[in-house]
Amino acid sequence: MPQFVIERDIPGVGRMTQAERDAASLKSLEVLKQLGPDIQWMHSYVTDDKIYCIYFSPNEDLIRAHARELGLPADRVSAVRSMLDPANHQ
Repeated sequence: MPQFVIERDIPGVGRMTQAERDAASLKSLEVLKQLGPDIQWMHSYVTDDKIYCIYFSPNEDLIRAHARELGLPADRVSAVRSMLDPANHQ
């Protein structure tokens, strides 16, 4: 299944409490459950003002539907074309 990186611009997100991050994660999981098994959230990276999420999805439209239902931005959705891993070069 295709993999995507979603970039979410959320000023100050790095200062959210663990409880706030947990609540957002639980809401995301609820929306994913409603959308069905074709979309899967793998993990996310939180920086000061952005969240970078890794998802499996058959297409970008389903990613954007998730963002709309969740109420969080999906400012940039990029399909992963390949992966580089230093472990493969040692």
